[in-house]
Formats: sequence, C-alpha cells, structure tokens
Amino acid sequence: MVTGNEFDAIVIGAGAGGCCAAARLAHFGKKTLLIDDHDYLGGRAGTEVIDGHKVNIGAIALELGGVFEETFALVGAPLDVREPKPAAVFYLDKKVVDVSKGGWGFLLGGLTKQASKVLDQFAKAKSGSMPDGGQSTDDWLRSYTKNQTVHAIFRNLCASIFATNADEIPARAFLTYFTSKGAFKRFGFHPEGTMGAWDALGASVIANGGEIWLSTAAQSIEVQGGRAVAVHVMRDGVPVRVSADVIVSNAGPKATVALAGEDNFTADYVQRVRDVLRPAANIVYNFASREPLMKVPGIMTFGKTRRLCNIANLTATCPEIAPEGWHQYVAYAVPIPSTGDFDSDAEVEEGMMDLREQFPGFDEKTKMLSVRVMRDDWPAQRAAAGFDMEQETGIEGLWSVGDGVKIYGNGGTQACAETAKVVVDGILGEARQPA
Repeated sequence: MVTGNEFDAIVIGAGAGGCCAAARLAHFGKKTLLIDDHDYLGGRAGTEVIDGHKVNIGAIALELGGVFEETFALVGAPLDVREPKPAAVFYLDKKVVDVSKGGWGFLLGGLTKQASKVLDQFAKAKSGSMPDGGQSTDDWLRSYTKNQTVHAIFRNLCASIFATNADEIPARAFLTYFTSKGAFKRFGFHPEGTMGAWDALGASVIANGGEIWLSTAAQSIEVQGGRAVAVHVMRDGVPVRVSADVIVSNAGPKATVALAGEDNFTADYVQRVRDVLRPAANIVYNFASREPLMKVPGIMTFGKTRRLCNIANLTATCPEIAPEGWHQYVAYAVPIPSTGDFDSDAEVEEGMMDLREQFPGFDEKTKMLSVRVMRDDWPAQRAAAGFDMEQETGIEGLWSVGDGVKIYGNGGTQACAETAKVVVDGILGEARQPA
C-alpha cells in the first residue's frame, strides 16, 4: 500500500455537493483532495457525449440567484448559464400556458373555482403556517380541490423538482420549497452540458492548490478513536492510504456508513439511514430531432400524463450541445412508486407512451440518445424531500454533503450547493475553535 499522502481535507464523490465543497475548502486555504470513481466530474449531474450530442446524465437545470451561483462567485469560477425566456411553462391540453407573470393565481384561477382556497394556503405557508410533516402533498391538496388537472399539475411539479409523486412528499416540504426556497425562479442551461459547471469548479480546486483524482474508488474510511483520519482508495490498481484532518462524503449516508463501518456510528444513526432515507427514482429520456418539437425554450411541465412530468428544450438556448442541424431535448418521467420498488421496463414504456401522445409521430421524428433509469444506488435523489439525514455523521471529522442531507424542503443542485456551504462553514468554525 502506498502511504504518505496528506491533505487538510478529502472530498469523496465529485457530484454537485462534492464539487462545491471541494471548491470552497480549497478557496479557504485547505489543501484539498477531490476523488471520484468515475472519469468525469459531476456524478449524477454529469455529461456524456453520445453520437456527437452532449447528453446530461441526470440534472440539467442550474439554478441562479442562490448558494449555487454564490459558490462560483466566491471561488472565482466562471458560470456560463443561459437563462431561457420564459424559463418555465405548462402544457395543458396541447396548449402552452406561460405563468411567468401571473404566477400561481393565473394558473390555478383558470382551472378551478377553488383556486382561492389553494392560494390562501400558499399565503399562510409563506407567513409560517405550515401543515405537519406527516400529510402528503396529495392529501393536502385534496382538502381544497378535487380538480383532476390541478392534481396532475401538482403531481408533475413534485416529480419535476423532487423526483417523487405528490402522495410521497410531505406537503410541508412542498410548500417550504415554493414559499421560501426560491422555487427555481431563475435557472438555465450550460452550453457544454452541466459538466461545464463542474469542470470550472474543478479548475478552481487545482488553482487553489488542491488535487483531483478521477477513476479513483474509495475503499474505506479509516476511523481511529472516534475520528475519521484517512481514506483508503484504489488508484491505478494500487491501494493508497490518504490521511486528512477532515473528510467530506458526497457518496450519500448509506454509502458513507458502509465505507466507515457501521460499528463506528451510533446505533440510532445507522437505524435512521436504513429507515428514514427514501431514495427517489426517475427516468431520463434524451432525444433529438431535425425539426423542432416545441417552440418554447426552457422547461415545459405537463398536465395529465401517465408518468411524464416535463421536457426541456436545450438547444433553444444552447445550440452547441448538439451537432449542427439538430434540436436536442430531455424529458423526465417519475415511476409509480418513486420511493419504492417498480418494474423499470414497464415504467419506461409508460413514459414513452406519454411522449408519443404529447408529440404525435414522436418515434418517426426523433432519434433516441439514451434512456436512463435512475434508481437504487444511482437514484435521482438520495433522499426524497422531507426524508433527509443531517450533514453531521456523529464521527468527528466526517461530514456528509449532497442530496441525501438536504436542508428541509430544498431540491436540485441548489440544495447540494447549500449543504456544501453549511458543511464548509462548520469545518472552518471548528478550525477556529480554541484548543
């Protein structure tokens, strides 16, 4: 085994949370090592090239106006995000509904007489009056309206943002997101695919004296006397021990427990990892066409569908991601259930049926680039919103970041960036504590 590698901080996993954490740590003067078992940065928010198309593996939308954008500004990394206008629309009964100006009132007012009741609950939530965490979004909504189109919209909003169905996410988490967490007011796409953002953060890590080891799998986290002291990795087929003062895991709480060993955690923590976490799944369809399938840019959320929740028109703002003459899209479907077991083949077909129904002649007009079912150990979200763990692990010097330890009611890459800020602030605060 190779030894002697010493760092101030090691970040395991180069997903959104890991990249943000590593960039922040390096910026604040910590000699940082970022490792990942893949050969690219970004993890489930990375990008691959298929037939000349830059295809995002999972996440596509990069949110502006919050901690995510703040991270890039802090570390001096360029963030080339192009905002579509309008950013988000709805597609109801084959008609595009732009709510960029009228908001919830405009959308719901045209669908149900009970709109005022629903809007009143949003107002109450904004002032701090929330339902308890046990009531699902679907049950909450049924208290105010039975309109099926409204229920379909809420289901697809939950699916789009949280990768869950409306009966799987607490109403409290849904309302928290839409009343206090920004709710994707500003977002856009990267012309290099999402990997462009992670590559920029990676460059800042190196510029600030850090290192990045890709294709390097973490084998275990070494714990001595209740403190994490090293990570054992496999690099180029050689086992390597790397020591550090602080270890940050972006691998998710479940994998982190496996790496460090259950015996090093409290029994309560291990039990909650098993019982509390509810990974959420989705299905990602990447495809392209010669003729445009939709005129609007940005993300279009559907009304009544089987599984399909939204579609993004990527080349409307970022033509560089596709070869010349191609229009490129990504659509998302959420299986039923999202947080339980399901038949992948059957659920993929349900989403395909939606695509064919929403876009007549879909099979003839499009070239399918990839269909990815994100589930189990490679889910859309490591924890459904409202079922997250905390960033602290109970082991000194070991922290978690990413979408398994989100702040309540948050989602997307913004949520991952937020966990990185919380953890790095905690690490720096501990470092400033007197001995």
